[in-house]
Amino acid sequence: MIQIKSFAFNPYQENTYILHDDTLECVIIDPGMYSGEEQNAFLKYIAENNLKPVLLLNTHCHIDHVLGNKFIYDTYGLFPQFHKGEEMVLNSIVSYAPQMGIRYEVSPLPQVYLSESGIVKFGESELELIFSPGHSPAHLCFFNKEENFLIGGDVLFYRSIGRTDLPGGNYDQLIRNIREKLFILPDETRVYPGHGPATSIGFEKQFNPFLS
Repeated sequence: MIQIKSFAFNPYQENTYILHDDTLECVIIDPGMYSGEEQNAFLKYIAENNLKPVLLLNTHCHIDHVLGNKFIYDTYGLFPQFHKGEEMVLNSIVSYAPQMGIRYEVSPLPQVYLSESGIVKFGESELELIFSPGHSPAHLCFFNKEENFLIGGDVLFYRSIGRTDLPGGNYDQLIRNIREKLFILPDETRVYPGHGPATSIGFEKQFNPFLS
């Protein structure tokens, strides 16, 4: 049984996720911790549950989803893993973060890049890669088939979708990927997005105004 813990971190209230199974190995997805208080809350959860971080994954590399990459690297020695197509997005942060008044500690680059499909493993668990650009150029979602949940990043939200007005965004591409890659998942699949509350594939098929 995979346990999913979420934190809403940084000024953007970005959802950072920790997933672990019975082995206590855990994967950290989109670390957005920014303040010392947020870092401490994260560390407390890891320590209290005796977790062993083994993977750092980014769905994509907008600033709010990578603010904690350097912290995770410094703490656990984990390099981020994301699709190569997001590297230019990550590298652009140093130029715009100061204009936004955001303190950005530069993320290390991956030693291993993720592909458009395949599996990542931690403990006794697996996450399937689903390539879903549109919000960003090479966005990935992470799907667990056994327990029917999706860590969806900024693709599909509760009654909404990811914005497409940032560099590399494409509205038509995003809608197409949601319909062709996410809406083929079981209706009961829980969706844990990059912002806001969890939802389900079935609910969004019926009630999402962008997709009805």
